[in-house]
Amino acid sequence: MRYFFLICVSAILLSSFKEKKIKKEILPNILLILTDDQGLHDVSYYGTKDINTPNIDAIASNGMRFDQFYANCTVCSPTRAALLSGTYPDYVGVPGVIRTFPEDNWGYLDPTVKLLPQYLKKAGYHTGIIGKWHLGLTSPNLPNEKGFDYFHGWLGDMMDDYWLHRRHDINYMRRNKDVIDPKGHATDLFTDWSIDYIKERKQSKEPFFLYLAYNAPHFPVQPPKEWLEKVKKREPQLPEKRANLVAFIEHLDDRIGDVIQTLKEQGMYENTVIIFTSDNGGHLPDLANNGPYRDGKQSMYEGGLRVPTCISWPSNVKKGSISNTNWLSMDLFPTLLAVANLKPDAVLESKSMLGELKNQDLFKEEIRTFYFTRREGGNAYNGDCSYALRFGDWKLVRNKPGSPMELFNLKSDPFEKINVINENAKIYADLNKRLMQHIQKAGRIPWQKP
Repeated sequence: MRYFFLICVSAILLSSFKEKKIKKEILPNILLILTDDQGLHDVSYYGTKDINTPNIDAIASNGMRFDQFYANCTVCSPTRAALLSGTYPDYVGVPGVIRTFPEDNWGYLDPTVKLLPQYLKKAGYHTGIIGKWHLGLTSPNLPNEKGFDYFHGWLGDMMDDYWLHRRHDINYMRRNKDVIDPKGHATDLFTDWSIDYIKERKQSKEPFFLYLAYNAPHFPVQPPKEWLEKVKKREPQLPEKRANLVAFIEHLDDRIGDVIQTLKEQGMYENTVIIFTSDNGGHLPDLANNGPYRDGKQSMYEGGLRVPTCISWPSNVKKGSISNTNWLSMDLFPTLLAVANLKPDAVLESKSMLGELKNQDLFKEEIRTFYFTRREGGNAYNGDCSYALRFGDWKLVRNKPGSPMELFNLKSDPFEKINVINENAKIYADLNKRLMQHIQKAGRIPWQKP
């Protein structure tokens, strides 16, 4: 009888252990929100007085805010390529913006590169992209060919109008491979489609990865009328351009809140990793706010590269935590692989953020070399590149082709006011050598379609 009792107890304990193990191995959903050209301080969690972004703020307050987060580039396509590939954009053929016309196109995503959704599918994720793709207009670089089970959004770069959804009079709106012509503001469309997607995924046992890439607040700045009126009433002192941009971002924030509210209503919020970030700094002609940092979108100075970023994951990330570690957009790639218990097929230049997210008190930052490249056309660039490199406290900048190199110490001069290249010849020589090695490696990768 005693042995029978022991056998029963053992069976119950084993069953309980297996049940706990299965529970522990349930993978979280992933919601990756990328906005377009949102300035570092165009969120109210930094105390910006003229803007209210309660829903973005809530991601930060319910998780970790990253105060030293860099976009991989100062413009759209390269950062997106880095985020989805886990490496520098010029290592995958996207040193510049992918555009409609060949004479103004400066990137071609390497078709052999394995992207994040292709990995996540291995772990059983259903993968969806809603919104802006901007990594290829034709096969073999369409979203459904690069690991996304579902695509509902915009294939191209910027929209010429947020209600008409055209670029150069071309309709780039798609549902998977089908051309569609929906009515409504693009921010509302992408939000409503995301809500529908989340509700559909609730019916499945598979975890989901939703890459929600808004076009807003990229110019043309077109907030819905009621949002602009609300801002003008509240902030009558604002210049017209700034009022429009604030209204545009507040409308965006409101719709982000609707997506997150859907997760809560469907009982999925607690087990969803939510990432919010932007693809580059804010556009200064639209009166974006990049905080005290120098310059903005298109520039290799800090204002063009630093972006608002926060991550929440209720069961794993401490509420209200703040990171001062230097990270890059591409670091989200190995982070999400680690969340899904996956490893990349090859050694990557990116690093996982998961250690800091889960164990901030034990995490120690590794000093890394960060490279930034942007290839562009026009009279200012002539198809050439601008560059920047950061190593520790030092930053080397060539902001436009042909302009002289500049060297800044970001510890003593975070706003890049004093060029100290002449006083630091050895530092300059070391950083320049690192940059040249990067340029040589990137030079082996074609960035034009064969």
